[in-house]
Amino acid sequence: MWLTSSSIGRKLVMAITGVCLVLFVTFHALMNGVAIFWPQAYNVICAFLGANWYALVASIGLAALFVIHIIYALWLTVQNRKARGNDRYDVVKKPAHVEWSSQNMLVLGIVVLAFLALHLCQFWAKMQLAELTHNFASIDGVPVAPQSGTLFLHMAFSQWWTPVIYIIALVALWFHMNHGFWSMFQTAGWDNDIWMPRLKCIGKWWTTIVVGLFIIQAIVFTVQAKSDNYLTCPVLTEQYEEFNAELACEATPCQSVCEEAACDTPCDRPCDKACDKVCDTPCDKACDKACDASCDNACDAPCE
Repeated sequence: MWLTSSSIGRKLVMAITGVCLVLFVTFHALMNGVAIFWPQAYNVICAFLGANWYALVASIGLAALFVIHIIYALWLTVQNRKARGNDRYDVVKKPAHVEWSSQNMLVLGIVVLAFLALHLCQFWAKMQLAELTHNFASIDGVPVAPQSGTLFLHMAFSQWWTPVIYIIALVALWFHMNHGFWSMFQTAGWDNDIWMPRLKCIGKWWTTIVVGLFIIQAIVFTVQAKSDNYLTCPVLTEQYEEFNAELACEATPCQSVCEEAACDTPCDRPCDKACDKVCDTPCDKACDKACDASCDNACDAPCE
């Protein structure tokens, strides 16, 4: 197949997956920005992007893009080394027109990949994966609902080394994206004296804005975590309680409001206020009609 048998085809795959990943990184920066100005809305977004089918499909798609991008990057590097053979050692000084990031794209990519693994452990594993496996993170022995995104920000950025690693990785991401942005257009055929300088300028601005947003967010999250704002904010704590009530309801079987099981018809009253489930256990004693608001005193435990 042309996409795998030729170097141009492999570079095109790299370019296409790179475009998708640049768009995702941009979206991620904007989504994280919500946490700065409206933390409770950030938690709502986390709840929306939980273990729902569309979020799972998106996660699988992103994982596939990363894997394909990495495999093709390694493949191209190996092919280039084989093609050059020992001649690559004859050059001790890089040409003036070759960027530093161009010669170190693989190393920069490995740094970004290592950072991604840390980021997944700090957030994805405690949120979407925890929602799937029901293996929830905890603070002081209290389980944390996966929707509580700001609590995970507190857990991550209260560690002194988190912002340090993030900023180092984000600098590597800037170099990687800055070169990759215009390079993917070059692969697609936009390699001319008019558009290439423009694309390099656009790429530099784009990556600087996106990475700059990430660095600002890392600093703000660290300040907020160190001051315990995510733990003490009344609006957020109320939101955490709602999330934890939903978590407890999902983990606890529906309780019957009727103590005995001798009624022919089921009790249609919800089991409690925190749970939306309906209690399917029979009503009390020998009631021959449904247990509802009209049941009145026919049962010893009438519905209200």
